[in-house]
Amino acid sequence: MDLNEIKEIPKNYFKETLRSFFKLEKLKRISHFSGVHFNDAEKELAKKIENYKKVEKEAIKTWKIVELSRNENRPHTPDYISNIFEDFIELSGDRQTAEDKSITAGLGKINGATVAVIGHNKGKDIKERVEFNFGMSMPQGYRKSQRVMQLAGRFGFPIITFIDTPGAYAALEAEDSGQASAIAKSLLTMFELEVPVIVVLIGEGGSGGALALAIGNYVMMLENSTYSVISPEGCAAILWNDPSGSKLAARALKLTSRSLLHMGVIDRIIFEPLGGAQTDPVRMVRILKRYIVLALDKFKNTDGKQLKEQRAQKFETMGFLAESSQDLFSDK
Repeated sequence: MDLNEIKEIPKNYFKETLRSFFKLEKLKRISHFSGVHFNDAEKELAKKIENYKKVEKEAIKTWKIVELSRNENRPHTPDYISNIFEDFIELSGDRQTAEDKSITAGLGKINGATVAVIGHNKGKDIKERVEFNFGMSMPQGYRKSQRVMQLAGRFGFPIITFIDTPGAYAALEAEDSGQASAIAKSLLTMFELEVPVIVVLIGEGGSGGALALAIGNYVMMLENSTYSVISPEGCAAILWNDPSGSKLAARALKLTSRSLLHMGVIDRIIFEPLGGAQTDPVRMVRILKRYIVLALDKFKNTDGKQLKEQRAQKFETMGFLAESSQDLFSDK
Protein backbone atom coordinates (compact mmCIF):
# COMPACT_ATOMS: atom_id res chain seq x y z
CA MET A 1 0.00 0.00 0.00
CA ASP A 2 1.24 3.49 -0.91
CA LEU A 3 1.77 5.84 2.05
CA ASN A 4 0.27 8.69 -0.01
CA GLU A 5 -3.13 7.01 0.19
CA ILE A 6 -3.47 7.63 3.91
CA LYS A 7 -2.48 11.27 3.54
CA GLU A 8 -5.88 11.82 1.94
CA ILE A 9 -7.88 10.70 4.94
CA PRO A 10 -9.40 13.20 7.42
CA LYS A 11 -7.15 14.23 10.31
CA ASN A 12 -9.63 12.81 12.86
CA TYR A 13 -8.64 9.30 11.77
CA PHE A 14 -5.08 9.89 10.62
CA LYS A 15 -3.28 8.55 13.71
CA GLU A 16 -5.35 5.38 13.86
CA THR A 17 -4.85 4.61 10.17
CA LEU A 18 -1.15 5.43 10.30
CA ARG A 19 -0.78 3.02 13.23
CA SER A 20 -2.47 0.24 11.23
CA PHE A 21 -0.31 1.00 8.20
CA PHE A 22 3.00 0.80 10.09
CA LYS A 23 1.90 -2.37 11.90
CA LEU A 24 1.23 -3.98 8.52
CA GLU A 25 4.60 -2.85 7.15
CA LYS A 26 6.36 -4.15 10.27
CA LEU A 27 4.75 -7.58 9.88
CA LYS A 28 5.93 -7.74 6.27
CA ARG A 29 9.54 -7.38 7.41
CA ILE A 30 9.43 -10.29 9.85
CA SER A 31 11.25 -13.21 8.24
CA HIS A 32 8.94 -16.06 9.33
CA PHE A 33 6.01 -14.06 7.95
CA SER A 34 7.53 -14.13 4.48
CA GLY A 35 5.09 -16.70 3.16
CA VAL A 36 2.03 -14.85 4.39
CA HIS A 37 0.03 -12.93 1.83
CA PHE A 38 -0.97 -9.45 2.93
CA ASN A 39 -3.37 -8.65 0.12
CA ASP A 40 -6.46 -9.12 2.29
CA ALA A 41 -5.03 -6.96 5.07
CA GLU A 42 -4.16 -4.21 2.59
CA LYS A 43 -7.63 -4.37 1.08
CA GLU A 44 -9.18 -4.14 4.54
CA LEU A 45 -7.06 -1.09 5.36
CA ALA A 46 -7.95 0.55 2.04
CA LYS A 47 -11.63 -0.15 2.75
CA LYS A 48 -11.25 1.42 6.19
CA ILE A 49 -9.69 4.54 4.65
CA GLU A 50 -12.56 4.87 2.18
CA ASN A 51 -15.07 4.47 5.00
CA TYR A 52 -13.34 7.21 7.00
CA LYS A 53 -13.57 9.51 4.00
CA LYS A 54 -17.27 8.74 3.63
CA VAL A 55 -17.97 9.36 7.33
CA GLU A 56 -16.11 12.67 7.24
CA LYS A 57 -17.99 13.77 4.13
CA GLU A 58 -21.32 13.00 5.81
CA ALA A 59 -20.21 14.78 8.99
CA ILE A 60 -19.31 17.93 7.06
CA LYS A 61 -22.66 17.81 5.25
CA THR A 62 -24.53 17.50 8.56
CA TRP A 63 -22.48 20.29 10.12
CA LYS A 64 -23.51 22.66 7.33
CA ILE A 65 -27.13 22.09 8.37
CA VAL A 66 -26.21 22.76 12.01
CA GLU A 67 -24.64 26.06 10.95
CA LEU A 68 -27.70 26.97 8.87
CA SER A 69 -30.02 26.22 11.80
CA ARG A 70 -28.01 28.72 13.87
CA ASN A 71 -27.80 31.41 11.19
CA GLU A 72 -28.53 34.78 12.78
CA ASN A 73 -30.54 35.96 9.77
CA ARG A 74 -33.06 33.12 9.79
CA PRO A 75 -36.64 34.28 10.53
CA HIS A 76 -37.32 34.12 14.27
CA THR A 77 -40.55 33.47 16.17
CA PRO A 78 -41.62 37.18 16.17
CA ASP A 79 -41.20 37.26 12.36
CA TYR A 80 -43.56 34.34 11.94
CA ILE A 81 -46.04 35.64 14.50
CA SER A 82 -46.29 39.14 13.02
CA ASN A 83 -46.70 37.85 9.44
CA ILE A 84 -48.89 34.79 9.98
CA PHE A 85 -51.28 35.72 12.79
CA GLU A 86 -53.68 38.64 12.97
CA ASP A 87 -54.53 40.65 16.10
CA PHE A 88 -51.82 38.94 18.14
CA ILE A 89 -51.96 39.83 21.83
CA GLU A 90 -48.89 38.92 23.85
CA LEU A 91 -49.35 37.59 27.38
CA SER A 92 -46.53 38.09 29.88
CA GLY A 93 -45.43 36.70 33.22
CA ASP A 94 -45.82 33.37 34.98
CA ARG A 95 -48.10 34.75 37.75
CA GLN A 96 -45.51 33.64 40.30
CA THR A 97 -42.20 35.46 40.04
CA ALA A 98 -41.19 37.18 36.81
CA GLU A 99 -41.32 37.52 33.03
CA ASP A 100 -38.99 35.49 30.80
CA LYS A 101 -38.60 37.19 27.41
CA SER A 102 -36.91 34.17 25.82
CA ILE A 103 -40.42 32.78 25.22
CA THR A 104 -43.11 34.75 23.42
CA ALA A 105 -46.68 33.64 24.10
CA GLY A 106 -50.14 34.96 23.38
CA LEU A 107 -53.34 34.72 21.36
CA GLY A 108 -53.91 35.55 17.72
CA LYS A 109 -56.03 34.66 14.70
CA ILE A 110 -55.26 32.72 11.56
CA ASN A 111 -57.90 32.63 8.80
CA GLY A 112 -60.40 34.04 11.31
CA ALA A 113 -59.86 31.31 13.94
CA THR A 114 -58.34 32.11 17.34
CA VAL A 115 -55.21 30.18 18.28
CA ALA A 116 -52.62 30.23 21.06
CA VAL A 117 -49.07 30.86 19.88
CA ILE A 118 -45.93 30.07 21.89
CA GLY A 119 -42.34 30.20 20.71
CA HIS A 120 -38.72 30.67 21.66
CA ASN A 121 -37.20 34.05 20.92
CA LYS A 122 -33.43 34.33 20.43
CA GLY A 123 -33.37 37.99 19.44
CA LYS A 124 -32.02 39.60 16.28
CA ASP A 125 -29.06 41.65 17.50
CA ILE A 126 -26.63 41.37 20.40
CA LYS A 127 -28.73 43.63 22.64
CA GLU A 128 -31.84 41.52 22.11
CA ARG A 129 -29.93 38.26 22.44
CA VAL A 130 -28.61 39.27 25.84
CA GLU A 131 -32.09 40.44 26.87
CA PHE A 132 -33.69 37.20 25.66
CA ASN A 133 -30.86 35.05 27.03
CA PHE A 134 -30.03 33.72 23.54
CA GLY A 135 -33.31 31.79 23.50
CA MET A 136 -32.40 29.72 26.58
CA SER A 137 -35.46 29.78 28.80
CA MET A 138 -35.78 30.02 32.56
CA PRO A 139 -38.49 28.23 34.58
CA GLN A 140 -40.56 31.43 34.42
CA GLY A 141 -40.78 31.05 30.64
CA TYR A 142 -42.04 27.48 30.82
CA ARG A 143 -44.55 28.41 33.51
CA LYS A 144 -45.79 31.26 31.28
CA SER A 145 -46.16 28.74 28.44
CA GLN A 146 -48.18 26.42 30.67
CA ARG A 147 -50.48 29.30 31.62
CA VAL A 148 -51.19 30.08 27.96
CA MET A 149 -51.63 26.38 27.11
CA GLN A 150 -54.14 25.92 29.92
CA LEU A 151 -55.99 29.03 28.78
CA ALA A 152 -56.17 27.62 25.24
CA GLY A 153 -57.35 24.27 26.58
CA ARG A 154 -60.12 25.93 28.59
CA PHE A 155 -61.50 27.84 25.59
CA GLY A 156 -60.78 25.21 22.92
CA PHE A 157 -58.13 27.16 21.02
CA PRO A 158 -55.60 25.18 18.96
CA ILE A 159 -51.97 25.70 19.98
CA ILE A 160 -49.03 26.40 17.68
CA THR A 161 -45.48 26.34 19.04
CA PHE A 162 -42.26 27.51 17.38
CA ILE A 163 -39.06 25.81 18.56
CA ASP A 164 -35.74 27.62 18.31
CA THR A 165 -33.45 27.16 21.31
CA PRO A 166 -30.00 25.71 22.08
CA GLY A 167 -31.60 24.29 25.24
CA ALA A 168 -33.00 25.35 28.58
CA TYR A 169 -30.88 27.73 30.65
CA ALA A 170 -28.58 25.56 32.74
CA ALA A 171 -27.24 28.14 35.19
CA LEU A 172 -27.52 27.87 38.96
CA GLU A 173 -30.28 30.50 39.21
CA ALA A 174 -32.44 28.50 36.80
CA GLU A 175 -31.94 25.31 38.81
CA ASP A 176 -32.75 27.18 42.02
CA SER A 177 -35.99 28.41 40.44
CA GLY A 178 -37.05 24.86 39.58
CA GLN A 179 -35.91 24.32 35.98
CA ALA A 180 -36.39 20.53 35.93
CA SER A 181 -39.82 20.80 37.55
CA ALA A 182 -40.93 23.54 35.12
CA ILE A 183 -39.94 21.45 32.09
CA ALA A 184 -41.58 18.32 33.50
CA LYS A 185 -44.82 20.22 34.18
CA SER A 186 -44.75 21.64 30.68
CA LEU A 187 -44.50 18.12 29.23
CA LEU A 188 -47.36 16.93 31.45
CA THR A 189 -49.52 19.92 30.50
CA MET A 190 -49.04 19.27 26.79
CA PHE A 191 -49.91 15.59 27.14
CA GLU A 192 -53.15 16.49 28.95
CA LEU A 193 -54.41 19.07 26.43
CA GLU A 194 -57.60 18.25 24.53
CA VAL A 195 -56.98 20.74 21.72
CA PRO A 196 -54.83 20.35 18.58
CA VAL A 197 -51.13 21.09 19.14
CA ILE A 198 -49.03 21.92 16.07
CA VAL A 199 -45.25 22.10 16.57
CA VAL A 200 -42.81 23.74 14.16
CA LEU A 201 -39.03 23.52 14.53
CA ILE A 202 -37.73 26.68 12.86
CA GLY A 203 -34.06 26.65 13.94
CA GLU A 204 -32.30 24.80 16.74
CA GLY A 205 -34.19 22.24 18.78
CA GLY A 206 -31.97 21.55 21.74
CA SER A 207 -32.59 19.07 24.56
CA GLY A 208 -35.39 19.39 27.15
CA GLY A 209 -35.64 23.10 26.46
CA ALA A 210 -37.05 22.28 23.03
CA LEU A 211 -39.06 19.22 24.06
CA ALA A 212 -40.90 21.25 26.71
CA LEU A 213 -42.81 22.98 23.87
CA ALA A 214 -42.73 20.14 21.34
CA ILE A 215 -45.32 17.57 22.49
CA GLY A 216 -47.63 17.94 19.53
CA ASN A 217 -50.20 16.05 17.50
CA TYR A 218 -48.31 17.12 14.40
CA VAL A 219 -44.61 18.03 14.39
CA MET A 220 -43.15 19.86 11.41
CA MET A 221 -39.54 20.79 10.85
CA LEU A 222 -37.94 23.30 8.52
CA GLU A 223 -35.50 21.63 6.15
CA ASN A 224 -32.38 23.19 7.69
CA SER A 225 -33.38 23.07 11.34
CA THR A 226 -32.05 20.58 13.89
CA TYR A 227 -33.55 18.61 16.78
CA SER A 228 -31.44 16.69 19.25
CA VAL A 229 -31.14 15.49 22.85
CA ILE A 230 -27.86 17.41 23.18
CA SER A 231 -25.80 19.85 21.14
CA PRO A 232 -23.00 18.35 18.99
CA GLU A 233 -20.45 20.30 21.05
CA GLY A 234 -21.84 18.93 24.31
CA CYS A 235 -21.90 15.39 22.91
CA ALA A 236 -18.27 15.64 21.74
CA ALA A 237 -17.18 17.04 25.11
CA ILE A 238 -18.81 14.15 26.99
CA LEU A 239 -17.70 11.34 24.68
CA TRP A 240 -14.22 12.45 23.68
CA ASN A 241 -13.44 15.51 25.82
CA ASP A 242 -12.58 17.19 22.54
CA PRO A 243 -14.67 19.90 20.80
CA SER A 244 -13.04 19.06 17.46
CA GLY A 245 -15.30 16.00 17.35
CA SER A 246 -18.46 18.15 17.07
CA LYS A 247 -18.97 17.39 13.38
CA LEU A 248 -18.73 13.64 13.98
CA ALA A 249 -21.11 13.98 16.94
CA ALA A 250 -23.60 15.88 14.77
CA ARG A 251 -23.58 13.03 12.25
CA ALA A 252 -24.00 10.39 14.97
CA LEU A 253 -26.89 12.27 16.63
CA LYS A 254 -28.99 12.13 13.43
CA LEU A 255 -30.36 15.57 14.19
CA THR A 256 -31.35 16.61 10.66
CA SER A 257 -34.91 16.79 9.37
CA ARG A 258 -34.41 13.91 6.94
CA SER A 259 -33.02 11.57 9.61
CA LEU A 260 -35.79 12.45 12.05
CA LEU A 261 -38.54 11.98 9.47
CA HIS A 262 -37.03 8.59 8.60
CA MET A 263 -37.12 7.60 12.29
CA GLY A 264 -40.68 8.84 12.78
CA VAL A 265 -39.79 11.58 15.27
CA ILE A 266 -41.34 14.29 13.08
CA ASP A 267 -44.28 14.20 10.68
CA ARG A 268 -43.27 16.56 7.88
CA ILE A 269 -40.30 18.42 6.44
CA ILE A 270 -41.01 21.95 5.22
CA PHE A 271 -38.55 22.76 2.46
CA GLU A 272 -36.84 26.13 2.57
CA PRO A 273 -35.89 28.55 -0.21
CA LEU A 274 -32.59 27.70 -1.90
CA GLY A 275 -29.72 28.44 0.49
CA GLY A 276 -31.90 28.46 3.60
CA ALA A 277 -34.81 30.39 5.12
CA GLN A 278 -32.59 33.45 5.62
CA THR A 279 -32.25 33.95 1.85
CA ASP A 280 -35.95 34.75 1.42
CA PRO A 281 -37.71 35.26 4.79
CA VAL A 282 -40.92 36.59 3.19
CA ARG A 283 -41.33 33.46 1.08
CA MET A 284 -40.45 31.24 4.04
CA VAL A 285 -43.18 32.83 6.15
CA ARG A 286 -45.68 32.35 3.33
CA ILE A 287 -44.74 28.68 2.91
CA LEU A 288 -44.98 27.99 6.64
CA LYS A 289 -48.37 29.70 6.95
CA ARG A 290 -49.77 27.38 4.30
CA TYR A 291 -48.54 24.29 6.16
CA ILE A 292 -49.87 25.53 9.50
CA VAL A 293 -53.33 26.07 7.96
CA LEU A 294 -53.24 22.56 6.47
CA ALA A 295 -52.20 21.06 9.81
CA LEU A 296 -54.99 22.88 11.66
CA ASP A 297 -57.53 21.66 9.08
CA LYS A 298 -56.28 18.11 9.59
CA PHE A 299 -57.43 18.13 13.24
CA LYS A 300 -60.35 20.53 12.89
CA ASN A 301 -63.12 18.03 13.64
CA THR A 302 -61.16 15.65 15.88
CA ASP A 303 -62.56 14.97 19.34
CA GLY A 304 -60.53 16.31 22.29
CA LYS A 305 -60.04 12.90 23.88
CA GLN A 306 -58.86 11.51 20.56
CA LEU A 307 -56.34 14.33 20.24
CA LYS A 308 -55.00 13.56 23.69
CA GLU A 309 -54.77 9.82 23.00
CA GLN A 310 -53.15 10.34 19.59
CA ARG A 311 -50.51 12.60 21.11
CA ALA A 312 -49.71 10.12 23.86
CA GLN A 313 -49.57 7.18 21.46
CA LYS A 314 -47.32 9.11 19.08
CA PHE A 315 -44.65 9.72 21.71
CA GLU A 316 -45.00 6.36 23.47
CA THR A 317 -44.12 4.49 20.29
CA MET A 318 -40.94 6.48 19.58
CA GLY A 319 -37.83 4.37 19.95
CA PHE A 320 -39.52 1.00 19.41
CA LEU A 321 -38.24 -0.65 16.25
CA ALA A 322 -40.24 -3.10 14.19
CA GLU A 323 -38.46 -5.84 12.23
CA SER A 324 -39.09 -3.94 9.01
CA SER A 325 -37.34 -0.86 10.47
CA GLN A 326 -33.98 -2.34 11.41
CA ASP A 327 -32.13 -0.02 9.04
CA LEU A 328 -33.22 3.16 10.88
CA PHE A 329 -29.75 3.76 12.27
CA SER A 330 -27.84 2.89 9.12
CA ASP A 331 -25.66 5.47 7.39
CA LYS A 332 -28.18 5.97 4.59
